Amino acid sequence: MEMYGVLLMLAVIVRTETQVVHRDFIFTGCSDTEKEFLMGFDGEEQCHSDFIRKEGVVTLPDFGDPISFPGFYENSIGQLEVCKQNLQVHTQIYKSPVERLDIPDTSIYSEDDVVQDVENTLICHVTGFFPPPVNVSWTKNNQIVTEGMSLSQYRRKDDGTFNIFSSLKFMPKEGDIYSCTVNHKSIPGQPQTKTWDVNVALPGVGPAVFCGVGLTLGLLGVAAGTFFLIKGNNCN
Repeated sequence: MEMYGVLLMLAVIVRTETQVVHRDFIFTGCSDTEKEFLMGFDGEEQCHSDFIRKEGVVTLPDFGDPISFPGFYENSIGQLEVCKQNLQVHTQIYKSPVERLDIPDTSIYSEDDVVQDVENTLICHVTGFFPPPVNVSWTKNNQIVTEGMSLSQYRRKDDGTFNIFSSLKFMPKEGDIYSCTVNHKSIPGQPQTKTWDVNVALPGVGPAVFCGVGLTLGLLGVAAGTFFLIKGNNCN
């Protein structure tokens, strides 16, 4: 079945006396198979609805003074019903317009400096794609891994495309190879894959070698000087 979607973006711009602009937004999205509802402020997500667990989820950390209010999840259900009705109307009016497709850009990096046998996190950043969803999977040495993997919510960018983060906890071992594979309807042919090799930095040996060579040459110089001094005294 052809997938259709309706996205509703409500932005409220507030100006203070110092002319600082703030943006409060509500995002509602629905399709034949997907649904999304979140609220945010100045580009940061504050909360979203988890339609699997059927509850509202506050995503700001505790120090961010997160907001919550009774009926948040129930309100999102009502917003999605409106979205579905609009979806039916738009489907009849536009009659399958050409779908916009933006190819994702994927990068992979470690959260912290890599140290042998010290737990770390790999992050796969997928950005610039449209529309959702994307499928993200991980492999270690060409074997699929799921343990320790997590996936963020879709986040909308100012240009209308989306980005998402997937993370994988791992224990660095020299020589291991990890890869993040992204599958999206806009990607022609094979899915997009980025690889990352475990490369643990070893302590440098240069200073020790130079110090050893310098000390050896110094001792040889002293010995040679002593030898010629003794020879000179014997000649006298």
